[in-house]
Amino acid sequence: MPVLLCPANGPAHAAHAYEASEAHGAVWVRLEESDSRIPEIAAAPPRRIVSGPHDVATSAPRVVENFLDMSHFPFVHEGLLGDRGHAEVPHYDVTVAGDGRPVAPAYRAWQPQGRAGAAGGAWVDYRYEVLGPYAAVLLKRADAGEAPQEAYALWVCPVAPESSRVWFTHFTADERTPDAELRGFQDAIFVQDRPVIESQQPRRLPLAGGEAHSAADRLAVAYRRYLRELGVTFGVC
Repeated sequence: MPVLLCPANGPAHAAHAYEASEAHGAVWVRLEESDSRIPEIAAAPPRRIVSGPHDVATSAPRVVENFLDMSHFPFVHEGLLGDRGHAEVPHYDVTVAGDGRPVAPAYRAWQPQGRAGAAGGAWVDYRYEVLGPYAAVLLKRADAGEAPQEAYALWVCPVAPESSRVWFTHFTADERTPDAELRGFQDAIFVQDRPVIESQQPRRLPLAGGEAHSAADRLAVAYRRYLRELGVTFGVC
């Protein structure tokens, strides 16, 4: 799938062909030669709804780390993804995929409304997986033995060291709820996240210490370690 782009600062009539492919409801363009691959998401439900873009005044790693944070649900998303009566973060383990990506394979949380159209609260089993330096996915199931009913993939495009553009792909087994309602639910969640993310200082994610962590942050700590091991320098300090 060739894509032709005319560079804004280049020759007036220059055209360049880039390798491109479609995955997860989006078109992916390779702007330079590399061995990077489009992230794979195993066991995600078949229906896909893309929401965004959302422009955010912070670094891409800050956005990803917020997505990986279990402790903020009862306070930032109270009444939707959490409530203050269930604020404790239970113990969870962090493992590492073969290529070094952090994974939290099992985390159980109470959600007053876990998805658009839900009639009431329920205990939900999560699986978090970092897909790359600026991408992650959360898979949700009503029971650990079942296939995921929902998955939310986060894609962050770093526009500058302290600004980002964000998309989500929502994978769902729900065949009835209209796309607009599902997209609206996801947008409402991110509207709650935005002021929190943009208030964090420094906007570049510190990889060399300087911020305190608790046991609830073990996935975030693993994500920072992963960025250090990759040698990521953009959006970090």
